[in-house]
Amino acid sequence: MASTAENNEPGAGEVQPSKRRRKKSIVWEHFTVEPVGAGCTRACCKRCKQTFAYSTGSKVAGTSHLKRHIALGTCPVIRRREEKNQLTPYFPNSKAITPGSATEPPKRRYRSSMYSPNVIFDQDRCRQEIAEMIIMHEYPLNMVEHPAFVSFVQNLQPRFQMVNFNTVQGDCIAIYLREKQELVKLLMGLPGRINLTLDLWISNQTLGYIFLTGHFIDNDWKLTRRLLNVVMVPSPHSGDALSHAVGVCIGDWGLETRLFTLTIDKEISNDSEIESLRGYLSIKNPLTISGQLLIGHCYARVLTSVAKDLLSSMSDVVCKVRESVKYVLTSQAHEEKFAELKHQLQVPSAKHLSLDDQSFWNTTYLMLIAATELKEVFSCFDTTDPDYKMAPSVDDWKQVETLCVFLKYLYDAANILTGAAYPTANLYFQEVWKIQLELTISAASEDPFISNLTKPSKEKFERYWKDCSLVLATAVVMDPRFKLKLVEFSFTKIYGEEAINYLKIVDDGIHELFSEYLVLPLMLTAGYVEVSEGENKIDGSQTSPKGTPLLTSGDRLLDFDVFISEMSTGQNSKSELDQYLDESLLPRTQEFDILGWWKLNSIKYPTLSRMARDILAITVSTVGPESVFNTSPKNLDPYRSSLRPETVEALICAKDWLHYASKEQQLQLQQQQQQQPSNAIVKMEF
Repeated sequence: MASTAENNEPGAGEVQPSKRRRKKSIVWEHFTVEPVGAGCTRACCKRCKQTFAYSTGSKVAGTSHLKRHIALGTCPVIRRREEKNQLTPYFPNSKAITPGSATEPPKRRYRSSMYSPNVIFDQDRCRQEIAEMIIMHEYPLNMVEHPAFVSFVQNLQPRFQMVNFNTVQGDCIAIYLREKQELVKLLMGLPGRINLTLDLWISNQTLGYIFLTGHFIDNDWKLTRRLLNVVMVPSPHSGDALSHAVGVCIGDWGLETRLFTLTIDKEISNDSEIESLRGYLSIKNPLTISGQLLIGHCYARVLTSVAKDLLSSMSDVVCKVRESVKYVLTSQAHEEKFAELKHQLQVPSAKHLSLDDQSFWNTTYLMLIAATELKEVFSCFDTTDPDYKMAPSVDDWKQVETLCVFLKYLYDAANILTGAAYPTANLYFQEVWKIQLELTISAASEDPFISNLTKPSKEKFERYWKDCSLVLATAVVMDPRFKLKLVEFSFTKIYGEEAINYLKIVDDGIHELFSEYLVLPLMLTAGYVEVSEGENKIDGSQTSPKGTPLLTSGDRLLDFDVFISEMSTGQNSKSELDQYLDESLLPRTQEFDILGWWKLNSIKYPTLSRMARDILAITVSTVGPESVFNTSPKNLDPYRSSLRPETVEALICAKDWLHYASKEQQLQLQQQQQQQPSNAIVKMEF
């Protein structure tokens, strides 16, 4: 230990070598070495001036006792400063706590590491952490200049050199550019095509911001999404706003021939602009059945619009229920009386009352469901509380129950979009055709209340069904549990004798799309080159002059299985598509992994699996999971809308990319910890 100390710390000038190493221990920021005699030195605390033995002749005492003086609060000056800055803890619903009292919470002991010599300060790393914090939590860029934040950072780490607005803005854009390079590599290596969704946000300056999100299935057959662009348009409702945004996105990411579908919302577009986009899509991308795979409605907003219409038609009754719930929940005494009456009446409901947020229609539905199960308590509540005079009538409760039946169809259909995993396109058809059927039957009901309630909703939803049923039906055909059988079954329920005509449209469309895939090159496999950014030759691979990936120059049998599959398909009179449709359906189970099934069966269906990869990535909703039930328009906050458009795009896109990277890291960590096989059913066809 002595030799270690001699190598790191100085002794007296006359006994130590003339050339000494620079002091490394952090304690020398708080102590000075002072000679006290021949060959003797002592360490003097800069704050309290107390001295400690350090060296005598050739012996050095080390620095452990000096660290304890600073880190453990032995220094009276540091102790007084800490006591002065110490915050008094707050304990709600309790009297003042005095030190040493019986109610004083036990003190926790911490090992101090603030003076650990192993901690290395990194100015650049700290700047990056601040920039990522601002991006992820949407803090204003100028927070780095707020006096309170500056003071906090300086007390936390005095060596950190504070940054200003321009510096942190540059750091945020640097993170955006770094993450964008990684995303470019990912998109360039995709074996399939990309589906785009467009959503419009409005600022308080009436500027429009179009959010363009890409949805795709990656090389591991995992469905994912990335926000690609946030394009500012001065006149969001002009005729060329959407076309301009799509053009920017295509040029920015090189998607000229890689788009498959566009999904936009009818509320932010008009018929002429949709037709213009449809023509553009069919010219740039042949695999769209002449542009028929452009989706002109947002699934989530259609459901929200229908739900709003249903709630508005019964606004008076809904208001009665809301006021009744509010009366109970806003007073503890009322709540206790309500609970006691429920117990006396032995009402079996386990639901609890909740007041709705009218900007999210699902909270209104959940409020009505809970209230209807407790309607007996509300009907008798005036006997316990004479001040309660707003109880809905028996007819009111019957109408609310009928309303909840239709809201439940919409609620279940919208919940597909709120799960942790992104839904594949085959899931939507099952919910949509049920709603279409129920609204059609209800609109023709002999009950005038039901008929009047559902007719407007039926007309609105029917427009969505007519425009999007082809896309939805095409997607469910790619589900080996249903194929064309579910389409045939549902069309028979909806159209009756005319179902065969509508079924033929779907069948012809799928075969036309499949024939277009047949003329394209095979899907890139592991034996093909993965294009890397700015490189044409990687690991011995070759690239054609036009940039088309060629087979690697190593093992030329890597695609032998695909070759044999093509030969067997050519010898068979049936195409892959017809063979797939003629085979028996798989058992219907909720745990079925459709992407895993197509991954395993891509050798048997090399062309059809490419088509399935693109179709199953279609997204029919333009909003994120957090906005599925939102009834209000999307607005960009005043601070962000005051920034430059390039900065707004960098902040919003970088947050999306960093969030996804964080989720991927967490998922990989969970997989490493669990290492458990999946229970999902995956079957390979032979």
